[in-house]
Amino acid sequence: MARAIHAFDWSATSMGPAETWPLSLRSVVQMMLHQRQAICLFWGDDLNMLYNDAYAPLLGAKERDALGKPFRDIWSDVWNDVKPFVDMALGGEGTYAENMRLMMFRNGFEEETYFTFSYSPLFDDDGRVRGLINVTVETTQAVLAQRTQQVMRRELMHRVKNSLAVTSSVISATLRQAPSLEVARETITRRLAALADAQNLFNDNADSAEVDVVLRAALRAHLDHSSRVSLSGPGVKISSQQAIGLSLAAYELATNAMKYGALSVDGGRIDVSWNTHGRRGFSFTWQESGGPPVEPPTRSGFGSRLTNRIVAAYFSGEGRTHYDRDGLRFELNGQLA
Repeated sequence: MARAIHAFDWSATSMGPAETWPLSLRSVVQMMLHQRQAICLFWGDDLNMLYNDAYAPLLGAKERDALGKPFRDIWSDVWNDVKPFVDMALGGEGTYAENMRLMMFRNGFEEETYFTFSYSPLFDDDGRVRGLINVTVETTQAVLAQRTQQVMRRELMHRVKNSLAVTSSVISATLRQAPSLEVARETITRRLAALADAQNLFNDNADSAEVDVVLRAALRAHLDHSSRVSLSGPGVKISSQQAIGLSLAAYELATNAMKYGALSVDGGRIDVSWNTHGRRGFSFTWQESGGPPVEPPTRSGFGSRLTNRIVAAYFSGEGRTHYDRDGLRFELNGQLA
């Protein structure tokens, strides 16, 4: 920047020819040019701009014609935000701002940026304030990273609370329905293992999972051969919470099929399908065939409440179990998150 400042025609600005500059200005310009910290200064009636090499990247595309430009012209996009600081510095008072949010158009589009900076008054040889110097650090990446960490912490706490709520519901409902403590212990162990498997889907992707991946993980332990179940549907990603709900539903349906339905005999099979409709509509169908004749249950247990009500709530929809004599059918209609 030293060459650019030397070659610039300062006589066309309110600063006048460089050889007429006061000693105080020339001294601060020399100091600025030898600093590795991003620094710029503004001088004269129009507050014309000078800056060092470290400051140039902060200008973005503005840097092409920033040298010598008045402050309010080169930074017109943030002028209203920083003007109070400018007025304080020109009044002889130093200022400081930390991680200040500035919406900039330095690269031809609006950017959310953050800066930590200080404005200090600059005096001429007679002791009058004639400009200001800006020492600055762009903190955009650090602020955005901290914001992301905060969001992740809130999401983690939300998921922990949801997991505890589901776990508590599974345990308490199983204890109420089980005929003995031994049966309750075995059922709770299996159901919590299914919940853990669903949570493990999000070790690498904490936001969503493919429907077919969720179902394969939930059904893996129930199948003696992959041909017993067919999965059919478009590639659809669902939220982590909906994936947990769908995984629990698939686990309960498969467990029921192993005990009483299609998976309890050699020739039985299950057809699982899903689809989307409209902007966020989602439908899911579990259809069993080839198993023993289906008899409606004499009482409603936790498993049916889980599939018909709890899982349906994850999708803000409705779940229905149909006890057709030739095969149980479960249908879920709801909305994707």
